[in-house]
Amino acid sequence: MDLLSGTYLLAVLLACIVFQSGAQEKNYTVREELPENVLIGNLLKDLNLTLDPDVPLSSPLQFKLVYKTGDVPLVRVEENTGEIFTAANRIDREKLCAGIFSENRCFYEVEVAVLPDEVFRLVKIRFLIEDINDNAPLFPSTVINISIPENTAINSRYSVPSAIDPDIGVNGIQHYELLKPKTAPKRTFGSITNDQGQNVFGLDITETPEGDKWPQLIVQQILDREQKDTYVMKIKVEDGGSPPRSSTAILQVTVTDVNDNRPVFKESDVEVSVPENAPVGTSVSQLHATDADLGSNAQIHFYFSNQISSLAKRLFAIDNTTGLITIREPLDREESPVHKLTVLASDGSSTPSRATVTVNVTDINDNVPSIDTRYIINPVNGTVLLSEKAPLNTKIALITVMDKDADQNGKVTCFTDHDVPFRLKPVFDNQFLLETATFLDYEATREYAIKIVASDSGKPPLNQSAMLLIKIKDENDNAPVFTQPIIGLSIPENNAPGTQLTKISATDADSGRNAEISYILGSDAPPIFNLDRRTGILTAVRKLDREKQDRYSFTVLAKDNGMPPLQTNATVTVSVLDQNDNSPAFTHNEYNFYVPENLPMYGTVGLITVTDADAGDNAAVTLSILNGRDNFIIDPLTGVIRPNITFDREQQGSYTFQVKAVDGGRLQRSSTAKVTINVVDVNDNRPVFVIPSSNYSYELVPTSASPGSVVTKVFAVDNDTGMNAELRYSIIGGNSRGLFTIDQLTGNITLKEKVIASDHGLHRLVIKVNDLGQPESLYTIALVHLFVNETVTNSSYVQELVRRNMETPVGQNIGDGEITPQTNDYVKIIIAIIAGTMTVILVIFVTALVRCRQTPRHKVVQKNKQSGEWVSPNQENRQIKKKKKKKKRSPKSLLLNFVTIEESKPDDPGHEHINGTLDIPVELEEQTMGKYNWATTPTTFKPDSPDLAKHYKSASPQPTFQIKPETPVPPKKHHVIQELPLDNTFVVGCDSLSKCSSSSSDPYSVSECSCQGGFKTPGPIHTRQL
Repeated sequence: MDLLSGTYLLAVLLACIVFQSGAQEKNYTVREELPENVLIGNLLKDLNLTLDPDVPLSSPLQFKLVYKTGDVPLVRVEENTGEIFTAANRIDREKLCAGIFSENRCFYEVEVAVLPDEVFRLVKIRFLIEDINDNAPLFPSTVINISIPENTAINSRYSVPSAIDPDIGVNGIQHYELLKPKTAPKRTFGSITNDQGQNVFGLDITETPEGDKWPQLIVQQILDREQKDTYVMKIKVEDGGSPPRSSTAILQVTVTDVNDNRPVFKESDVEVSVPENAPVGTSVSQLHATDADLGSNAQIHFYFSNQISSLAKRLFAIDNTTGLITIREPLDREESPVHKLTVLASDGSSTPSRATVTVNVTDINDNVPSIDTRYIINPVNGTVLLSEKAPLNTKIALITVMDKDADQNGKVTCFTDHDVPFRLKPVFDNQFLLETATFLDYEATREYAIKIVASDSGKPPLNQSAMLLIKIKDENDNAPVFTQPIIGLSIPENNAPGTQLTKISATDADSGRNAEISYILGSDAPPIFNLDRRTGILTAVRKLDREKQDRYSFTVLAKDNGMPPLQTNATVTVSVLDQNDNSPAFTHNEYNFYVPENLPMYGTVGLITVTDADAGDNAAVTLSILNGRDNFIIDPLTGVIRPNITFDREQQGSYTFQVKAVDGGRLQRSSTAKVTINVVDVNDNRPVFVIPSSNYSYELVPTSASPGSVVTKVFAVDNDTGMNAELRYSIIGGNSRGLFTIDQLTGNITLKEKVIASDHGLHRLVIKVNDLGQPESLYTIALVHLFVNETVTNSSYVQELVRRNMETPVGQNIGDGEITPQTNDYVKIIIAIIAGTMTVILVIFVTALVRCRQTPRHKVVQKNKQSGEWVSPNQENRQIKKKKKKKKRSPKSLLLNFVTIEESKPDDPGHEHINGTLDIPVELEEQTMGKYNWATTPTTFKPDSPDLAKHYKSASPQPTFQIKPETPVPPKKHHVIQELPLDNTFVVGCDSLSKCSSSSSDPYSVSECSCQGGFKTPGPIHTRQL
């Protein structure tokens, strides 16, 4: 409903516009070829024209046919009555609308002006030309030859060239038929006959989507070239007119020898577009056809069908061998926008294959608009005479503009080239009425040469102009006239006060006092200007500054001394020219840019913006880098800064240089600004494990460790900053039993559950550390080996397990099937028990009873012995031990953290420097700090021993080994560091329940240590006493 309402309102609006413009349209229908003086219509009645008796007319009512001088109209209009008759020149639709095949699209248009001006209206009359059957259909040739192979199957169809009829609709082609021969002469072998042809062949008609009817010959019987090689028939074409018109042609069918295959086009329907200005020889389309035969039967010959128009044959050519269609003659879209080319491909004997190539000729703006001037006021010797008292809107001529091009190229605008007291008023599409726009003044302008310009919308646009001369009849009416209605001035800035700008002058066609002119500045004139009333000299009172105001526009008046005085005004435009009196100005004194460190070389860093208050070359600023040219370049015009280096924030985080701006003035001015480029971190560094320093190290986890206790830790560093250096730890493999867990922030690996017998053995944890970088997180994986047992009694065995496990893929859990030495002892004991006798069992039982009675005293002896070996004989120290026992702190505080050491042996150059870390539990340090007399307590460290108390904080992938000298270490307690190969370094410390004895008097010599409560050591372990 809204759409219908909108359409209705638009129609009403257009009707109102047409009515207000004094324009109407009237449609008539007329048949072609009517004789002269046949009445078509009556405008006075058909337009319902009625005269208002209260409106006096300057002249009688008149209907004037408006047409171009030299044209011969096809209709005649009676000026007094408005009756329309056919003229002596008959209307021929086929000539008037050549190429138009639609019944409702052939029009003939004329314009009629209803005069005088008091009742003026312009009527556009459109005649719809009806077609009559005045043309017979014709075949392209009187003899049509068709070749059909003798092995053609029955009901096969072959195209016959269609006839052409210029008429349309029912008057066009409607029917084809084969005519029966009147006689049937006998024939000899090879002779041409016309009998039996209609029995052998039939005719059918197919209709194309465009409505064209094409005849097709149907094979109704088996052909045999040896019996009959030629058939001659007549084919008839007939239109649907009343009476119908027809024509015939001889259809000669030649039966050819067997040719199994006919050519086949790759594409049977091709549509291409070619610009109308394409040069001769331009390729239009390349057709491809194939023939499955061999030899000469596979040689394809391309050619145009006779059905294409003569124009298409003239404009296009086809290569008979390659099938390439080219332009033979220049194209003209306005002559024919579409060409349909029927191309046949023949192998020499069979019926050719057919392909249709539709060539759309695209428009090029190659036609200038045409201007058709049809006078309403009859000219005298080509000049229109018009009184200066002529009323407004006096109609002078009808201007019609046309352009043969299409779309925007054919859209025409019409205008006059300069300011004249006339205007072009649109009435119909591309039609304008030239009428007076203001009152005329003979003294001002005695004649006008109006240049009417028609310009299309092409790129570039094409223009056409026409001159129309109008002479003004004199009437006594005067006013001053400026010699220039618009006065344009250009003055350099910084002028001296009182500088003369120009002299303004005006003329008056009157004489005497009425012609005396005074010059006055308009009310919009700024006070900076002064105008001499008598001479008209315009001066600048003060200095002009273009940067404050670069243009002034005001009016000046020329006033005569008549009574009453008449005056005219003009517009003065003063443009202030620039001088280089301003230096370039940066938008900031200092620029700070932030770029990612992965910015590629010559990528965009930032933009330096600089302005100059001047104009032209004085404001043309060129930028350059004063220092830092080796690292950066700057576009001298746009100010874009680009690096010619690659950034690395870890090497250099910022760059600073100066940028200089120089203008293009003759006396150049310049300024500088500071630029700082800050390199923003990008996540381009993977985390690096510091602890463990080797995948071959391992850590002892005592079976007595309680859940929640820290068994070891990992530590990694990242050279990035911010979130790119924030690390998170996780266990991604080797923890199938869930025995361990890791703190994702600190990297501490803790025991999650209590150790059971099945947990004994070597566990390989796959530890992943990843950063929180964006957009992609980076990670590193390390292996941590944890040996669950009371002690390490056979380090070489554990080392062999580690070595073998390193050969196991990371995704495979290890340790499930490992058998520890302690497990072997249990097996031996079980075997011994099973193999023993009852007597041995009894002896063991008695022995056990005896040992149970001795246990309390034995434990006291054992405890005293242990204190004597691991703690100095200091009574105060023994009291501290007792206090610790009373507090019953969790085993977590008693666990010894591990030290990882990579040691370079002096005699082995393949080994590297020792790197490692020792972590002292905080609780142990708090318990012992302040409870020892450090001045008297002896130390077991060598003078060059490393600092044991400083927790490792270095960001280096290979840290130094640091030990704090204040660390409370009980005297005579031995820290045993097992010396392992470089790629299998590990440090193990005996727990508080182990027994160690030194066999050397040198406190720094290597000693043997036996850790009880676990496996028995099968052999001596090389240790160092620290």
